[in-house]
Amino acid sequence: MHTNITDIFFDLDHTLWDFDRNSEMAFNRIFKSKFPEIKCQDFIQKYIPINQACWKLYQNDAITHLELRYNRLKFSFDALNIVISDADIDQIANDYIEFLTENNHLFDGTIEILDYLKSKYKLHIITNGFATVQEKKINNAALRDYFTTITNSELAGVKKPNSIIFDYAINSANASKENCIMIGDCLDADVNGALNAGLDAIFFNDKKIQAPENIKQVNHLLELKKYL
Repeated sequence: MHTNITDIFFDLDHTLWDFDRNSEMAFNRIFKSKFPEIKCQDFIQKYIPINQACWKLYQNDAITHLELRYNRLKFSFDALNIVISDADIDQIANDYIEFLTENNHLFDGTIEILDYLKSKYKLHIITNGFATVQEKKINNAALRDYFTTITNSELAGVKKPNSIIFDYAINSANASKENCIMIGDCLDADVNGALNAGLDAIFFNDKKIQAPENIKQVNHLLELKKYL
């Protein structure tokens, strides 16, 4: 148990907000109405790893926000040998962002763990997602009241794992590094990013991937009670 922790920072997508499930629902809606010939399951299979690879590049400033939005769709259609116009890709990208935030499935245990932690700590969000999109997700999923501050990469000017975003968030929270802990699903951006910035971290490893022995980890959000 951590006795010195006062402030807990959560990642949003893939940690509290069930991105994959909500994303699939958004694509389902788009393909049903506009591209009924495309099997959503086939698309999702290609899209998930491509989206992750594109986000990694975006995270490390190797591609822009616009390139991320375009590439993840274009490369997924290419992988399925589907020819699609740039105008259609642009339309899908816009519809996707609009529909995505209307879905609000959270990971199992999210509300229970936030209720449990809120009485003992100040809770915050640090996300690399786009500000307006993340605000909508948080509001639509009724998460807003749990968090004292929400830091996104647009506000901070850099993305996780850059230590500047952690400094920015801790500053906004009016907290001290030694009293803070970060919880997230990405070893690189959330866990190593936080540790390198001088705060503690817990890896939300719901996919049960191989992780270094020395890293604190949980496979389910309610397991956080072991640490906090």
